[in-house]
Amino acid sequence: MRFMVIVKADQRTEAGILPSQELLEQMGKYNEELAKAGVLLAGEGLRASSKGARVRFEGARRKVIDGPFAETKELIAGFWILKAESLAEAIAWVEKAPMQGGELEIRPLFELEDFGVAVTPQIRERDERLRRQAEQSR
Repeated sequence: MRFMVIVKADQRTEAGILPSQELLEQMGKYNEELAKAGVLLAGEGLRASSKGARVRFEGARRKVIDGPFAETKELIAGFWILKAESLAEAIAWVEKAPMQGGELEIRPLFELEDFGVAVTPQIRERDERLRRQAEQSR
């Protein structure tokens, strides 16, 4: 199973305040531990919402909304994608994160098999092809 661990934004991340060298070292060691265990699939920090945009879909219309966004509690400051056997295992890994405060949210990702009979052989082949292409572009 794959899980997304969502790092919630706060006033510091939205102000563009970067982590200290000490915290970067701790996070680097934590990420190495995840990678050595074969759990880490991806992990990145996100710039403040003032550097981004949202696209709102209203029927056929598209509306671009430039950041920053007001509700910090609804924003994401970073993420990890973890591979674990269960939610309990993902939680055990997340509990080791060198966080100084805040909150991490853990959510399972959908796997193709979760969609049952709606997944035709053509859909499965396209999904596998796109995953290979994504891997090659890294």
